[in-house]
Amino acid sequence: MALTPEDVVTKQFQHVRFKEGFDPDEVDDFLDEIVVEWRKTIAENDELKARVAELEAGSASTPAAEAAPVAPEPEAVVEEVVEETPAPAPVAAAPAVGGAAASAGIIELAQRLHDEHVAEGQAQRDKLISDAQAQAASILSEAQSKGRDEIARLESERATLETRISELRQFERDYRSQLRGFIEEKLRDLDVAGATSGTSVSAS
Repeated sequence: MALTPEDVVTKQFQHVRFKEGFDPDEVDDFLDEIVVEWRKTIAENDELKARVAELEAGSASTPAAEAAPVAPEPEAVVEEVVEETPAPAPVAAAPAVGGAAASAGIIELAQRLHDEHVAEGQAQRDKLISDAQAQAASILSEAQSKGRDEIARLESERATLETRISELRQFERDYRSQLRGFIEEKLRDLDVAGATSGTSVSAS
């Protein structure tokens, strides 16, 4: 299917997020200029085709109007028309060829701009993905390092607390033992004092 100016006007490109690229407004303006020039070229080609058709129609009607009772041979009519008719066709053909070349050049330029835009978008996308992956790896590594440090700190604190608990338990045992010895000693002293007091009373 041939590409038309309307195809350029209605063409919609997908927007790519998180990337740098050409200014869409500038691209649209440039494409509008391309469409204008393209339409001019098409109009010129149509006009040239119409002129060629008119010349061919005029060439065909001239021999019929001037024909004698005995019609000349077709080859002779063609040769006579070619000899008598001015030949603007070569002059008109040059713009047609030039217009086609200009159209091809415009299409090629538009395609090249589109390809560059897409390539730049893909490169930017790949860069963003690479940066995101590197950042994710860095965050994960940092989190793992912090996790190891936190576990080591908690293990150290647990060891310290266990040592402290052991010391407190030993202190409790020693305290209870000392308290028991002190109480038993006081009880013995009371017993001795009571016995001494009973002996004194009996002697009296």
